Amino acid sequence: MSKYVLEAKNVSKHFTDGKTTVEVIRGLNLEVEAGQFVSIVGSSGSGKSTLLHVLGGLDRPTEGQVFLNGQRFDNLSEAERGYQRNLHLGFVYQFHHLLPEFTALENVAMPLMLREGTHYKQVREQAEFLLDRVGLSHRLTHKPGELSGGERQRVALARALVAKPALMLADEPTGNLDRKTAVKIYELLAELRKEFNMAMLIVTHDEQLAQAADVIKHMQDGIWIDD
Repeated sequence: MSKYVLEAKNVSKHFTDGKTTVEVIRGLNLEVEAGQFVSIVGSSGSGKSTLLHVLGGLDRPTEGQVFLNGQRFDNLSEAERGYQRNLHLGFVYQFHHLLPEFTALENVAMPLMLREGTHYKQVREQAEFLLDRVGLSHRLTHKPGELSGGERQRVALARALVAKPALMLADEPTGNLDRKTAVKIYELLAELRKEFNMAMLIVTHDEQLAQAADVIKHMQDGIWIDD
């Protein structure tokens, strides 16, 4: 079994608009070991969010290969990539992407409810446990519109953890929060990573918040600038 939970080999991503081709990612290599915390730092437009989408199977690379738990991931069908994401990956975004018509409890439970053979009682217990773990046991029945920005992001964290992923991918998870709340979310992320023994890959423009990572990669114009 591979020691890497995620591995990218010579990954590039190009977009074509008419006769113009834009190279967003150019020949990147990356390894994330089990339990490791990796941060990717770059300004807006550096390509870091596109890279995260490719690594998480939300998009395919134009060139190169992506491996998840030692198995080729990028060449799977869209349905199979979705299945593997649900099993092994958790996602947190700058804008939480919670479903507004559902409660905090229902939002957290959703990834497990999508699996066949799941039992609602077990799913509910796991979702309640995680909401309690992120300090929201008193918000189970509240919908996203009734929560603060920090509370919504905590619900998103609980949702990302409910399937007990091997790797959490986070795209500017504190970019929409004030500084004080952002620091609290980062501290919680670091704590939960150790508690759940998972790897974590975060992309951010905030150098200070990225310093807690085991490995820090700096990205500019689609390439690493510290290699």
